[in-house]
Amino acid sequence: MTDINPSLSRLQGLLDQAQRIAVLTGAGMSTESGIPDFRSANGLWSRDMSLAEAVSIDYFRRDPAAFWLAFRDIFHLKLVGGYQPNDGHRFLAALEAAGKEVTVLTQNIDGLHGRAGSRRVLEMHGTLLTASCPGCGEVHPLDYVERLALPECRYCHGVLKPDVVLYGEAVPLIEPAFDAALAADLLLVMGSSLEVSPVNLIPAEAARAGIPCALVNYTPTRFDALFDVCLRAGIGETCRQLRA
Repeated sequence: MTDINPSLSRLQGLLDQAQRIAVLTGAGMSTESGIPDFRSANGLWSRDMSLAEAVSIDYFRRDPAAFWLAFRDIFHLKLVGGYQPNDGHRFLAALEAAGKEVTVLTQNIDGLHGRAGSRRVLEMHGTLLTASCPGCGEVHPLDYVERLALPECRYCHGVLKPDVVLYGEAVPLIEPAFDAALAADLLLVMGSSLEVSPVNLIPAEAARAGIPCALVNYTPTRFDALFDVCLRAGIGETCRQLRA
């Protein structure tokens, strides 16, 4: 690493010292792959309904056909785009390949961490890559879902639900995510504004437990004071200057 930025040097030192690293990633991790933050997708759907309503479990149950129409519209770019992992995703996979125990706690639903080679990934908000039948539990791949206007289970013919955590649903992996963060030697937050609860409480718990915490994000967050290192920079440019 040739950069003399003291925050970057401090982050490199924390990475070098840590064996167990928990990495919390948000939308900023994937925007460098060309994937927009879905919260900016309000403009993609013109009906008189908020984004939270359009992708809520209540709306799915009330009108599954209208739900799927909105869901496809809102997530259209993610569903059909051929997006690839970027330098940030690859850096985390390289840390693991170099012998670190890296657990990725991601808010993203695009599957890019797994595609980059990370093996310990907790997709806290689910994934766009599959949909499941609420009736029989059968999981269906994205290519099957994309062929049908109203995706139905190929076994019991119930309407499929995308395997993402919808508004109004609990976050099923939140406890394992807290456990992974609290068992780590370092918590690294990348590309998250830390606005979504309860995920945004993970750094607070880690800091309270005395675990070193680092943040790489373009904009300030309301939790910045918790972090030992804050880098206001892009994830790709930062990771290109760090060594795995």
